[in-house]
Amino acid sequence: MSSQVNEPVDHAMGSQIRKHEGEGEGEARAVPEASPLATVEGIDVSGHQRNVDWPAHWNQGKRFAFVKATEGTTYENPYFAQQYNGSYDIGMIRGAYHFALPDVSSGAAQANFFVDNGGGWSPDGKTLPGALDMEYNPYGDTCYGHSPNSMTAWIKDFSDTYFHRTGRYPVIYTSTSWWDRCARGDFSSTSPLWIARYAGSVGALPYNWGFHTFWQYSSTPIDQNAFNGGYAQLQAIARG
Repeated sequence: MSSQVNEPVDHAMGSQIRKHEGEGEGEARAVPEASPLATVEGIDVSGHQRNVDWPAHWNQGKRFAFVKATEGTTYENPYFAQQYNGSYDIGMIRGAYHFALPDVSSGAAQANFFVDNGGGWSPDGKTLPGALDMEYNPYGDTCYGHSPNSMTAWIKDFSDTYFHRTGRYPVIYTSTSWWDRCARGDFSSTSPLWIARYAGSVGALPYNWGFHTFWQYSSTPIDQNAFNGGYAQLQAIARG
């Protein structure tokens, strides 16, 4: 079990992937090679960014944002309202994310905690389905004590609960290395893939996903993401 029960924690999306897989000094900091007509640029933030200067990011061309809402079943981002509402108010399409701790409670319990604390979805055309952040355990065992089969069952429990609460399946954020080691389940027919890879291309994708929807390609100077499609396609995902 993790130490999360007794003290608030805040692990940013990708923090454990970078710790275990590294982030290159060269190509990872460059904007990926792609036609500007085929991608939309965005960022993700957590409590570590505190009050975010949304006009500055808008002026840099960022058009979507994911904001950390929760972790496990006890942590809530104290800056969530400023970040989630601020990105919306400046004109971005926004969504929330949950940092999973699969060893402290069930997938259903964490999905409910997420939805109850900012992770819901509404068909307003400006809100993306919530994202489930699946990555290395910050506290110990890489796979949180789960086998690939039990981890897949945990993710399905979260995913199905989120769907029953919101009418949408969550986006799944992960790295190929972690997923192939710890999960290996097939969610390609329900959940959009948000791949973490800090390089000039997305590389191999996790099991059975034929394409990625979002790509976190750098953490400098803030987590940088690209949507794999045009702005109208991003709007379509938001509308459901």
